[in-house]
Amino acid sequence: MRRVAVLGTGIMGAGMARSLLRSGLDVTVWNRSPDRAARLAADGAQVAGTAAEAVAGVDGVVTMLWDGGSVAEVMAEALPSAPDGVLWAQTSTVSLDDAGVRLPALAGRYGARYVDAPVLGSRQPAEEGKLVVLAASPGPLRDPVTPLFEAIAARTVWVSERPGDGTRLKLVANSWVGTIVAATAQAIALARSLGLDPQVFLDTVRGGAVDTPFVHLKGQAMIAGEFPPSFTVDGAVKDTGLIAAAMRESGTDATLMDAVAGQFRKAADGGHGGEDMAAVYRAFRP
Repeated sequence: MRRVAVLGTGIMGAGMARSLLRSGLDVTVWNRSPDRAARLAADGAQVAGTAAEAVAGVDGVVTMLWDGGSVAEVMAEALPSAPDGVLWAQTSTVSLDDAGVRLPALAGRYGARYVDAPVLGSRQPAEEGKLVVLAASPGPLRDPVTPLFEAIAARTVWVSERPGDGTRLKLVANSWVGTIVAATAQAIALARSLGLDPQVFLDTVRGGAVDTPFVHLKGQAMIAGEFPPSFTVDGAVKDTGLIAAAMRESGTDATLMDAVAGQFRKAADGGHGGEDMAAVYRAFRP
């Protein structure tokens, strides 16, 4: 693999594109908001005016777009211009139906080779090439896509050979991430409401069985009231909705996830949608 197109250069896609460039690949980028793609020219990327132009002559395509609908729309425009047999790594977080049915069918219609490959991580891991790829595809596609994954990720977890299983694991993982961020916000808000310094809570759990670095990362942001986005509240609203839908579809009780999703929606409705997901803290404060 030598030439790669990255479609979608927001917080995650831009970092992934830079990681691909550092690995020595030729990278063409496209974004619906052209200025976001244009910024990557200084890093050595070629900037395309349309998605179709971006994929012409490439070996691989990476999609990092908002949801399944936007992925399907963009790739329906792009794939007719891509080489037959182009490798498509779909890294966006989408629904189970999108990941396992709709998008593989779209790939098959145009002769593309589809890899279900959502990623774990946010802005900094994307910029540093330290994401975790959760991949699912037929076995013969693993070797061809490895150079791409090695450029963007510290680790690839091959979940199965069934497209959609990577997304299943992503929703499982994000159910934990969203819940732990909301639980941290709840604890810090409660500490303040009870007249305690919330830092004492973080210091108390430090090094214990329930401690994680993520609690301190997000907890410190909540205490400071500063939320530069690594992964936005709006993104958490979208993902918790997908998770709750997957839970209901699978027969899993979604009561807790519905409550977590409700707190993220409350924060978004309060004008914090573009801030980091740690701003869910705002939903717990009067």
